[in-house]
Amino acid sequence: MKSRIYSVLAIGFLLVSCTKDKSIEVTTTEYHAAIDNVTQIMIHDIFSPPVASRIYVYPNIAAYEIMAQNSKEYVSLQGQLKGLDSIPVLDPKSNVNKPLAAIIAHMEVSKQLVFSEELVEKFRDSLYKKWGDENSNEFEVSKEYGLKVAERIKKWMGADNYKQTRTFSKFSVFSGNKGRWQPTPPAYMDAIEPHWGEIRTLVLDSASQFKPIPALPFSLEKNSPFFKEVQEVYDISLMVAKKGDTCEEIQIAQFWDCNPYVTVSQGHMMFAKKKITPGAHWMGIVKIACKQTKSDFAKTVYAYTKTSIGIFDGFISCWDEKYRSNVVRPETLINQNIDENWKPLLQTPPFPEYTSGHSVVSTCSATVLTSIFGENFTYIDDTEIPFGLPKRSFKSFKDASKEAAMSRFYGGIHYKAGIVNGIDQGKNIGAFIVSKLKMTK
Repeated sequence: MKSRIYSVLAIGFLLVSCTKDKSIEVTTTEYHAAIDNVTQIMIHDIFSPPVASRIYVYPNIAAYEIMAQNSKEYVSLQGQLKGLDSIPVLDPKSNVNKPLAAIIAHMEVSKQLVFSEELVEKFRDSLYKKWGDENSNEFEVSKEYGLKVAERIKKWMGADNYKQTRTFSKFSVFSGNKGRWQPTPPAYMDAIEPHWGEIRTLVLDSASQFKPIPALPFSLEKNSPFFKEVQEVYDISLMVAKKGDTCEEIQIAQFWDCNPYVTVSQGHMMFAKKKITPGAHWMGIVKIACKQTKSDFAKTVYAYTKTSIGIFDGFISCWDEKYRSNVVRPETLINQNIDENWKPLLQTPPFPEYTSGHSVVSTCSATVLTSIFGENFTYIDDTEIPFGLPKRSFKSFKDASKEAAMSRFYGGIHYKAGIVNGIDQGKNIGAFIVSKLKMTK
């Protein structure tokens, strides 16, 4: 009888021990949630599109570098990205849970990059409690390694010239030159991030490596190529207005607006209408693709990282050209020379026109995502539902990027040349990143 009791107790002890020592399972859902949390914080803190790209890329790289350690599928980015030479080596015999360490590193680096750190901490602490309760030893070991990697990535990102550009002079507007960019209504904001072209690129040799062809020469002559483009923007706006609010062009423009600087006036009050950035929209598309393909944790981190690298270098390249060519926006010239009461469908963002940022970044993102998930990847984009916009269906990432580019023309904020040449610029950047980065074995 006693032996039976002892046997039952022993089995019970083993069952309790096995349950207690069970490895922590970190899900792709939790990694998607970490990205979504950063997106919500960026909306709250109102980060510009270029700065938002920086907030996405470094945390993803931190997570990816952990997943690439001792991996049979993925290759470290050390020596492939400028200045990234090493991270703490992971002992394959250690008790580190790589997905757990990866998401911890992601959250730690994210906290360094936003204003509302407490919102990252709130999200982090809810996960920390859950993981600590599941297996405190594995959690502590993985946390220690994740934080070490985060510190190394923070040191590396601190040398990308971002801090220095915070102290550089504001962009000067010379009212005597009608071809130069001028602040636009309703807020007449200063031009944002005029020195972003000086941020260190990750893969591109330089910000100007894929410098687009020059913008059309400025001219107010009615038959000049430039003024014909101004007139074209005005004409398409009238055509779209006649079709009504439910027309396809308006739906496309609104779906891809992604302007975090939209301001609304009510009487003497002016307030911001918060939206996501172009990069945030493409991060949402990464999430859709990963969920649709049931990608595992490592591939999910890989997809986010490779795409965010493209977005980051894409913004540097585009902004380098914007402040080189310094082209005036359609709204300014149409009001001055065609119709003083005209307003674009979309609110004009506060920076020069050429080239179109959405054209560059969307085309680059589509190129990178196609390299991961393939051509003709059909999906439904529900990224804009939280902002009151319906889903849209696409037959491929490239079809989506073409629509995103044309949305700027329908919205009245870009000339055709800025869009067409921006698409070429994005294709070149994306193709270069895909060919140069070796991330899979």
